[in-house]
Amino acid sequence: MTIKPDRWIRRMAADHRMIDPFVDSQVRTGVISYGLSSYGYDIRVADEFKVFTNINTTVIDPKQFDPRSFVDLQAPVCIIPPNSFALARTVEYFRIPRDVLTLCLGKSTYARCGIIVNVTPFEPEWEGTATLEISNTTPLPARIYANEGIAQVIFFQSDEPCDVSYGDKKGKYQAQLDVTLPRI
Repeated sequence: MTIKPDRWIRRMAADHRMIDPFVDSQVRTGVISYGLSSYGYDIRVADEFKVFTNINTTVIDPKQFDPRSFVDLQAPVCIIPPNSFALARTVEYFRIPRDVLTLCLGKSTYARCGIIVNVTPFEPEWEGTATLEISNTTPLPARIYANEGIAQVIFFQSDEPCDVSYGDKKGKYQAQLDVTLPRI
């Protein structure tokens, strides 16, 4: 017997605290939607942002990342400069089961405004708040609303657990709580 995706997500959230806090239905009125959807979960962006700046004229290098490349901002709205980006994190904390992999895609409301959200897959047994990369591809400033929907997580459950999980590898982004910069 196959369980419906929204029921499976609801069960996993209740039994395994897979998503915390978990919103059991789609919240839509007056906000960019978030919460449980038919086949996934619409995540929210927290009010903590790292907005890219070139004021220090550093070079972006993932092996030697200079944190001066960002300006920290905690606010209900983040303005991303034209052709730039910001890092943020999810409101939700995830605990991904050993037999689950997720993909995360930006919401169409933002995509239709030229705002692209990039999030790597949540691997089996990864946990934490997800760091989000939010790109403004337009020649105009773009507004991002904290505590509202930013992307949708889609869950894929395998017939059996993986041999080596992110937890087994002791991944470098395990249990992150804040917006996390690149690590080697």
